[in-house]
Amino acid sequence: MRNAQPETLTLDRLQTPVGTALLVTDEDGVLRAFNWTDYEPKMLAWIARHYPKARLGEGRSPVRPAFEAYFAGDARALDRTPWKASGTAFQLKVWEALCTIPAGETLSYRGLAERIGRPSAVRAVGLANGANPVAVVVPCHRVIGTNGSLTGYGGGLPRKKWLLSHEGASFREQLAA
Repeated sequence: MRNAQPETLTLDRLQTPVGTALLVTDEDGVLRAFNWTDYEPKMLAWIARHYPKARLGEGRSPVRPAFEAYFAGDARALDRTPWKASGTAFQLKVWEALCTIPAGETLSYRGLAERIGRPSAVRAVGLANGANPVAVVVPCHRVIGTNGSLTGYGGGLPRKKWLLSHEGASFREQLAA
């Protein structure tokens, strides 16, 4: 992977069981952003801020086959997908720790804070988790509440529930109020 800013980014749209996914890769085929079409304006603004000189064009992403395999049932298909994210040193540490949570397992925000050696930084870990620009590959959806309940997910709780169920993870359903 290059250290320099990408010159070209490719946006691919992939139909999934939970909506159309947006895959953004650089000229080396490294995932730089992931989101859902209902959050496309927010993602495009993020790309403009973090990669201001990059040209964004639509095309087929080289990571598409891994995503297709994942959504077809191979929960580990994204494990070796190359990614690079623009973030602070703390955010990168949290995102790297997220990648240590295997498919089919979950971890609490507190557990994630402990995993990075910052047990009192639970809120900061939550904010870093929510700022993850390469979701699903960096599996922020695998972080749940201490009591096992589903908590926030940038793509919406119904998607988080689907992703965790798809991977065979256990969690506690929230009861409707």
